[in-house]
Amino acid sequence: IDVYWAPALFNFPALAQSGTFEKFQVDRSQVPGHIGAEAISDSNGYFEAFEVAGYGIVTNPAVLKTKGIASPKTWDDLARPEYSGLLVMPVASRIGFSPQLYDVILQAKGWDRGWALLSEMAANATLTAKGGEIADDVADGKAAAAIAIDFLIRNAISDGKSVSLVYPAQTAFLPAYAAVVASSPHAQAARAFASFLVSDSGQELLFAPGAARYPIRPSVYARAPQGTADPFALPNGAAFAYDLKLGPARSPIISALFDSAIASRAERLKTLWTAIHQGEARAPNQAARDKLAQARDLAGWVPVTAAQANGLSYLQQFEPQGREPSPAAAAIVKTWSAQIDEKQTQALRLAQDALGASTP
Repeated sequence: IDVYWAPALFNFPALAQSGTFEKFQVDRSQVPGHIGAEAISDSNGYFEAFEVAGYGIVTNPAVLKTKGIASPKTWDDLARPEYSGLLVMPVASRIGFSPQLYDVILQAKGWDRGWALLSEMAANATLTAKGGEIADDVADGKAAAAIAIDFLIRNAISDGKSVSLVYPAQTAFLPAYAAVVASSPHAQAARAFASFLVSDSGQELLFAPGAARYPIRPSVYARAPQGTADPFALPNGAAFAYDLKLGPARSPIISALFDSAIASRAERLKTLWTAIHQGEARAPNQAARDKLAQARDLAGWVPVTAAQANGLSYLQQFEPQGREPSPAAAAIVKTWSAQIDEKQTQALRLAQDALGASTP
């Protein structure tokens, strides 16, 4: 192998550490290796981002206008009651980009607050296992909004679909990498190809219809097609310092938790969050508001702590998508269901009590 060139965030650091790659020579005055505070390339210089894709919200402006809903500006907007039945979200264990999308939200909001937000959003949503149809569902008016990786949305726009792309505050642009293999049998050609990938002419190819990726050279955006967003020039607060070392390690546990806490409880979440929203709209006194605050804390609870979610030794027990769970992971996941049931039952009881409703 001469060049390793792929959207595989976890593989490159591991291979670099094992000595697989040689140093990748780039001009840092032209290829900065970061977007704002977010590093997108190897700090040790063994692999380089050649493009980035972002995560955002696809909307149908006509449906939003008909429903009288303002276009979303934040992830939190999608949890508002007016989006009930109008949102599409991908199932984390079934669509490859989903764990990273959800981790962007989790890192931006914090682990506990992030899961609570995902739970509340899911109560408004139809969950889908078909990533390629997300933008189509919004374009066809089946939903007003959805969350997805941006190239699916950008391709829909280039195909003439009546949808818009919103980059909410606190999103991230994640790279695909390239590296030259140290044992390359054609070292000179490998270096030439890798250099071409990050050159002006190589980067401009990413603007071609159907590619829908963003270059990592800020200078080429001066020649971008009209309407192309520039990740290097987004408003302050649009992107944040996403941790590219932690993110890939979290993907397996995010898939497992999403299945346990959200996908398998979709209808229950709708009932639970509807009760909370109704209570918040009509809470008669401070005692009721206190109960609703407790209900919120319990409704989005997950049986994994922030410390565990930041600990690589704990995360390494969980296998990536498509692999058989390890015995340790299977045993952990088995305990989750009863714990989640208990918290959500308590949350519903509190919400009903706040409304003065009878409880089972």
